[in-house]
Amino acid sequence: MPGRPTSSSRADRRSDAIEGAVDVLISPRGHASPSRLERACALLRRQAPLHWVERPGVRPFWAVTRHADIAAIETQSRDFAAGPRTYLASEASEAVLQRVTGKPQLVRGLTEMDPPDHAVYRAVIQAAFSPPALRDMEAWLPRWAAEIIDRVAARGNECDFAADIARPFTFRVIGRMLGTPEADDARLARLAQAFVGAEDPQRRLAESPADTMRMAMLALRDYFEAVAADRRVHPRDDLATMIATATPHGAAMPHYELISYFILLVTAGHDTTALALAGGLEALLAAPDQVARLRSGPDLLDSAVEEMLRWTSPVRHFMRTAIRDTDIAGRRIREGEALALFFHSANRDEAVFEDAGTFRIDRRPNPHIAFGRGPHVCLGLHLARMQMRALLTELLRRTERIELAGRVRRVESPFMSGVSALPLRISFCAPRRAAVA
Repeated sequence: MPGRPTSSSRADRRSDAIEGAVDVLISPRGHASPSRLERACALLRRQAPLHWVERPGVRPFWAVTRHADIAAIETQSRDFAAGPRTYLASEASEAVLQRVTGKPQLVRGLTEMDPPDHAVYRAVIQAAFSPPALRDMEAWLPRWAAEIIDRVAARGNECDFAADIARPFTFRVIGRMLGTPEADDARLARLAQAFVGAEDPQRRLAESPADTMRMAMLALRDYFEAVAADRRVHPRDDLATMIATATPHGAAMPHYELISYFILLVTAGHDTTALALAGGLEALLAAPDQVARLRSGPDLLDSAVEEMLRWTSPVRHFMRTAIRDTDIAGRRIREGEALALFFHSANRDEAVFEDAGTFRIDRRPNPHIAFGRGPHVCLGLHLARMQMRALLTELLRRTERIELAGRVRRVESPFMSGVSALPLRISFCAPRRAAVA
């Protein structure tokens, strides 16, 4: 008979389990498998919440999976920088993409910036995303939600909620703010999704993720160069004009930062909210009692939206780099070392959320960090909540029953992930409404 495991063999098994969990955490396919991902994150939070990762072909980094540690790092901007390493990528991919721009990053938008640039560039459009500035948008959103649902209802009682409702609904919102025509929405959305989901086979434009990102970036660059040139000559009341004519630091915005600004808005400005809507609805349908409560208690809508954001956490990670030696959770982080902050794991942290693995539309308090924390907190958080409230309100008002009608699919990406296909069968109950202007 084999002898009892030695302390050394137990330690080896623990180490193997931790490394296996890391493999799931950084794998594109891992984020398309919720059960595997949750088990991996739970194990890391328990046994290795701040874990040094070394993998062939990837520059080493700390994997951070606990809510408290991520919140601390995000609010310590004097100790941790957003650039130059903002997303996990292989060294080969980084090299390919750096050759495109000749810069440390493929793009340099707000998510890649640090002081003093970050605050100056954020101020270019920050006021446009404040609640007072969004009042007209808040009034228009219910009409747009009704129009999107009208279009689907006119085609029958089956649809893919992600492709037919969530994505076109959210992209037109950012397109309207930018001032781009609706006729361009499908093409721009395809390029934006390829840019942030290049590992996913159904989002790729080329065989390799690096080539997909390069192609998407160049196509978006060409499009928004033309938009910016037009707005300088023919200014309008839109975000494109604000960006094209901005003078951060008292001078015209450099071309690299200008194009990066547009790319940030068309990627973060729609895909995150669309994924939260699709994944949140999937969670609702898996718990019929929650759907019934929401239909009978619309006062729960705000807390339901927050729970959908916690549950889906579409932006799975950002990276930070230590500016100086510092301590986090009793571990010494050396200057220059990178940390990957896994927000999805933080939002399932049992130390913060009671019954964290259960979707509860009445969860209060709900201190999720789906929008990040600190100076890099998402600029569009108010707009995202408005969109989710408007679409969910109209969907519940217009339907008697919603049920799954096929296989749910998720984006294969460790950066931005969630439900990308949600086939539904819907019983509509309200008459058609006039199209929105």
